[in-house]
Amino acid sequence: MFPIHRPRRLRTSPQLRRMVRETVLTTSDLIYPLFAVPGQGIAKEVKSMPGVYQLSVDKIVEEAKEVYDLGIPGIILFGIPEDKDTDATGAWHDCGIVQKAATAVKEAVPDLVVIADTCLCEYTSHGHCGYLQVGDLSGRVLNDPTLELLKKTAVAQAKAGADIIAPSGMMDGFVQAIREGLDAAGYEDIPILSYAAKYASAYYGPFRDAADSAPQFGDRRTYQMDPGNAREAIKEIELDIAEGADMLMVKPALAYMDIIWRVKEATNLPVAAYNVSGEYAMVKAAALNGWIDEQRVVMETLTGFKRSGADLILTYHAKDAARWL
Repeated sequence: MFPIHRPRRLRTSPQLRRMVRETVLTTSDLIYPLFAVPGQGIAKEVKSMPGVYQLSVDKIVEEAKEVYDLGIPGIILFGIPEDKDTDATGAWHDCGIVQKAATAVKEAVPDLVVIADTCLCEYTSHGHCGYLQVGDLSGRVLNDPTLELLKKTAVAQAKAGADIIAPSGMMDGFVQAIREGLDAAGYEDIPILSYAAKYASAYYGPFRDAADSAPQFGDRRTYQMDPGNAREAIKEIELDIAEGADMLMVKPALAYMDIIWRVKEATNLPVAAYNVSGEYAMVKAAALNGWIDEQRVVMETLTGFKRSGADLILTYHAKDAARWL
């Protein structure tokens, strides 16, 4: 074979490498997460996530404008309410913080796609993603009663202007319940981006600082997936597709690229990967210590997600990546 075949011939210049590149990352692949809090003029940095902030609605609007100007097509909103209760009232109330932020962003930047994270853990006093059995400290969420709360939350978010509903609580039947609720309320054109394969991961730690959503007791292993399972991810996506999901998400991304690949091979729906807080924090910490080249590591990682099959990438690196692109 050698010397007739020399693969290095196609690597001799940056221009040639660009011409034959198989996977190309663009700003259109990116979605930027934002954390909304009550108040005015608030921009509080998350200690475990350098460069990420809890923002009041006015600051959210400023960020949304910057994101749009960078060519990033969408944001996803998470909310930290002023008060929490067992009914997750802040999630589904018309004056909820995500609802306020969604309305403000759509008024200021109408062409920016606003995705609403549809979950309850940020809004419950116990930090779990739904109703709990009274006296049960294991963290076992009551599935079917929780579906009604998720349905109400999705409708309130759509009413406020959210373009996409993204349920993340991993409740059985949550896509069907939300689809029925949206359709009944006249929002049949609002798509659902389901967190279809969401694992019980240690990589979520910094997010729980950002969203103030750590469970007060127990853990989320009774509803989030076991990290050792791959076939189960396909079962989950098949169920969500049957229930009406329009897009599917794998979360986390870095340790689950094989799952992204499997999901992509199993469906024709768009697949999203969530480059989660722990993945971001590790890169930032190493970069701040001078141990890695942040730009190269971030771009290589994001390209890896796309190469593994992701059509969309939710990442806290989105603004930096857009500038580097």
